[in-house]
Amino acid sequence: MAKAIHSMIRVLEEQRSIDFYRTAFGLDIADRLDFETFTLVYLRNADADFEVELTVNKGRTDPYDLGDGYGHIAFCVDDLDAEHARFKANDLAPRDIVEFKNEGRLIARFFFVADPDGYKIEVLQRHGRYK
Repeated sequence: MAKAIHSMIRVLEEQRSIDFYRTAFGLDIADRLDFETFTLVYLRNADADFEVELTVNKGRTDPYDLGDGYGHIAFCVDDLDAEHARFKANDLAPRDIVEFKNEGRLIARFFFVADPDGYKIEVLQRHGRYK
């Protein structure tokens, strides 16, 4: 069977993105591969094998156009309210917590935050299918 191992996003400033993902999700550098025209930085934490791959194209100065095709990446947490407060305290500008229900049944509690390049990230309360 196939196993999801990473999601790649293009970022403008390497350190700014590393700092964001470390502060927001406790992701640290698992590997960094430097090439002539680009750098790949793999971020992960001890909770999962899945990695966020940052691609930094050298010499790029214009922000990326995210277009209308990108959706989001999601992380689940044990205490959504505490994480929301922590994001606020770290000036990460999270959106309000919302509840998603279907026929009166709670499906998910979550909030969104954007990384420095504008990628949307969903932060979900560990619940139901979100483990």
